[in-house]
Amino acid sequence: MADDLAELMKRVGDTVTDEDVATAAPIRLLNATFDRNEAEPNPGAAAPEGWHLVYFSADTRPEGLGPDGAARGLGVIPAMPFPRRMFAGIRLRFHQPIRIGETLTRETELLSITPKDGSTGRMAIVTVISRISGANGLALEEERDTVFREEAKPGQGNAAPRQAQAPEDTVWREIITPNEVALFRFSALTFNPHRIHYDAPYATGVEGYPGLVVHGPFSQTCLVNFARDNNPDKRITSFSMRARAPLFVNEPIELVGRPNGGKTGDDGCSVWALTPQGGIAMSATATFA
Repeated sequence: MADDLAELMKRVGDTVTDEDVATAAPIRLLNATFDRNEAEPNPGAAAPEGWHLVYFSADTRPEGLGPDGAARGLGVIPAMPFPRRMFAGIRLRFHQPIRIGETLTRETELLSITPKDGSTGRMAIVTVISRISGANGLALEEERDTVFREEAKPGQGNAAPRQAQAPEDTVWREIITPNEVALFRFSALTFNPHRIHYDAPYATGVEGYPGLVVHGPFSQTCLVNFARDNNPDKRITSFSMRARAPLFVNEPIELVGRPNGGKTGDDGCSVWALTPQGGIAMSATATFA
């Protein structure tokens, strides 16, 4: 296994470039999925920050999918020797809006493959960066971490790590409860075939989760929207989120937050998604212009 990873680590620095068009339909459907009231995505209109994830869907053929439904290798990420995967974190830098109707170019680079030993066995953290450009140049940069883990051992559950509690001085609060329909719609819009999000027998019986898992990017979108909603006169320039524990279908998720730098929020804001027990599942910060 170590030799396998050493060979894969030689791929660090690989890049791939692809194109897409920022069409209106996925933005309109994401708006419906999250029950939002965003501006109509007319030609030339700016897509909401963070909603670029409905573009550049991976067109992996069935033979390229693993037992978990996800692609064995995806873009610059090579096929990993670990069968389980999980979203671990993301860092976004917004330079200018993506506008409806424009052609987008994405260059993705494999930044690192980092082997680690965890409580559930061996794993590897894979980090890629994508740079998306539109008609007027660089629009955003997205740096994403994915954890690949060993197969679950017989009888081994998928217990969440010990969770820290959110600060007590938060001033914003919202509760959401994603159901099966919301997770299915999000999987469809992002063309995400990972079975832990829609196949309950697989999620519980094979990977040991207590239920369907809420997508990391679903939580990311919720927290980006939450930060925007509580700072309506500002434009997000960066967003960084770390996944600390999984969230599950039909369980209430409390979003909480506070401005940084006093009431004016001159230093951006911090936002969290909490488990039903009050532990931090996702922690994030945003800056504004």
